Amino acid sequence: MKTRLKPDDTILFVTLGCSKNVVDSERLMSQFAAHGLRVAHDRDDANARTVIINTCGFILDAKKESIDTILSYVNAKKQGKIDNLYVMGCLSERYANELRNEIPEVDKFFGVNSFQPIIESLGYNYQENLLGERLITTPSHYAFFKISEGCNRTCAFCAIPGIRGKYQSVPVEKLVAEAQSLAAKGVKELIIIAQDTSNYGYDLYKKSQLSYLIQKLSEVEGIEWIRIHYMYPVDFPDDLLEVIKYNPKVCKYIDMPIQHISDNVLSRMRRGHTREHLTDLIARIRYVIPEICLRTTFLVGFPGETEADFEELCQFVESTKFDRAGVFTYSHEENTFAGINYSDRIPFATKKKRADKLMAIQQKISEQKNEQKIGQVLKVIIDRLENDYFIGRTQFDSPEVDNEVIIKKHPDIEVGNFYFIKITNADAFDLWGEFFSEKIY
Repeated sequence: MKTRLKPDDTILFVTLGCSKNVVDSERLMSQFAAHGLRVAHDRDDANARTVIINTCGFILDAKKESIDTILSYVNAKKQGKIDNLYVMGCLSERYANELRNEIPEVDKFFGVNSFQPIIESLGYNYQENLLGERLITTPSHYAFFKISEGCNRTCAFCAIPGIRGKYQSVPVEKLVAEAQSLAAKGVKELIIIAQDTSNYGYDLYKKSQLSYLIQKLSEVEGIEWIRIHYMYPVDFPDDLLEVIKYNPKVCKYIDMPIQHISDNVLSRMRRGHTREHLTDLIARIRYVIPEICLRTTFLVGFPGETEADFEELCQFVESTKFDRAGVFTYSHEENTFAGINYSDRIPFATKKKRADKLMAIQQKISEQKNEQKIGQVLKVIIDRLENDYFIGRTQFDSPEVDNEVIIKKHPDIEVGNFYFIKITNADAFDLWGEFFSEKIY
């Protein structure tokens, strides 16, 4: 049964999970806006009688957040505060039948990439000509830029291939057109995302096309920074290093989730590489681009991880000195290789203790690296104004996960522009600076 919304009705989008979900919500919002509907995002809106929740179903904590959010809007519906409630995304792709049975108050559940059924359920037609259009929900000067769907890797802990399917690259010409559209709206920084950016192009062009794509995106007028996330260590395109090194629009930044360093754990994780492969790759990256900022993530408490494995990881982190690192505890997920074939015998308390220890090591490294920046003049993009301080980032920092630069309010600074900032102080997670010169562009 379709629910035909009226022009000027408001749809509230609530987006949970990763930046890939943000892009999906933005594309769907654009479709509804083209039909004359008002859209709001992640905020209360008294005029919103329809709510669409874009869920995450990756790990236990994310699933719990998604369920709690759904139930809170179910309660709002019971109280008459909203009329229609729809749920989409990874959680409903993964657990559609269970959710329909357990939460019948939701009008309809949709999986991932279900844009057309969602739009038609609300009484409108899906518009193919809007495929590259988005309503940006981030600050208007940067946007997450998804270059593919799905994943072909077989990591033992990961449910994404079962949720999102096989790897599908978006053609270069479509991505360039999308970048041009975003630049016309004022976007200056593209944050390249996918489940695995290293694999871009193999399905369409029979070879890696990531370097070519990055070069073409850098030619889009108005785009000034391109930042690359989620590189997989296997099939890492070496020609990308030359692009990062010599193209001034490409940030000296690579996000490459490593997960572990012990060969025992890497094998059990089915990562497809060894410690030697990783250490050689990191050495090669740093040799070509000495100033590179390397961000990574680690997964501790994976089934079979011994104390010796964990200590090997700690020593590796201490000696390698990543610029940025996140640490996660293993979540035992059904319908993954690990969930089916391994027993989750490491107590949560042990997992957390290991995560805390690893983060403490990284915190010291981060503080040392940040202190080395004191006295330097760095190019900074200003993200927002908070009270008496502007908050910005260098090319070595991605929004939401990395360092920020805090600058005392100055009359010549505006949000969304680039400035030279002199760094005056630092701690493990933030830099403090002062206005050094007028905006660059």
